[in-house]
Amino acid sequence: MDFKNPDAKILKDKKLYIFDMDGTIYLGYQVFPFAIRFINNLRAAGKKVLFFTNNASHTTDFYVQKLTKLGFSPTKDEIMTSGDVTIEFLKRHRAGKSVYLVGTDELVENFRENGIPMLTGKEESADIVVTSFDTTLTYEKMDNACRLVRNGAEYLSTHPDFNCPTETGFIPDSGAIAAFVTASTGKKPTYFGKPYKETIEMICEATGFSCDEMCIFGDRLYTDIAVGKRHGVTAVLVLSGETTPADVDAAEVADKPDFVYDSLDNVDQVMFG
Repeated sequence: MDFKNPDAKILKDKKLYIFDMDGTIYLGYQVFPFAIRFINNLRAAGKKVLFFTNNASHTTDFYVQKLTKLGFSPTKDEIMTSGDVTIEFLKRHRAGKSVYLVGTDELVENFRENGIPMLTGKEESADIVVTSFDTTLTYEKMDNACRLVRNGAEYLSTHPDFNCPTETGFIPDSGAIAAFVTASTGKKPTYFGKPYKETIEMICEATGFSCDEMCIFGDRLYTDIAVGKRHGVTAVLVLSGETTPADVDAAEVADKPDFVYDSLDNVDQVMFG
């Protein structure tokens, strides 16, 4: 791979460090110990940390428990998901609209707790259909979603990731489910999560930091790196998940990360010796 990193002082001067989860700080329940060390070093240096995952199959409370169990010692306000961004959009811009959600029971309950009118899928029509990463997916759910979209429902998706990395390889993610609906209905969804502007807007609002005070670490070019490149946030790619060196070489200049490291271990060494 022919890539030269710029001066690491750029990273050292940031105030908010945003971390993707799957493939960046862990794979499934296989934690990267160097990620814990790096994040602890950042906190000790007075830096702020935010864990952001496009994986909306679980809620913030789930990720607090998971990250605690894995050794990251998060607080609830250090965690955000694409599900949170989607819910915020619905509350602000589609208040009172009925929603059929293809998602886990956990995500459905999260929508309901936020006052979003939820449908069962048996209805003739819906205002909005939302699809997400659903590990409880059934043909019936997909049939309901496609029928409601065909009948005029606005189509949204929590995030565009095609695959979710696990300890045993990749499994189909939200983008693959959305592709099914699009193939059947001809309608493409409006996506949330990374790399879309709603995500950065919500991070800025929640943390009080501006884009030039942040950097994001992730393993995917089309989500983690793209959200930084599109919205003025320094983007750091780690090769511990989905992206290969060949992918970096093949990327358009505008889509290339600002920094590339094998893993967060290398970033920790560069920043903290």
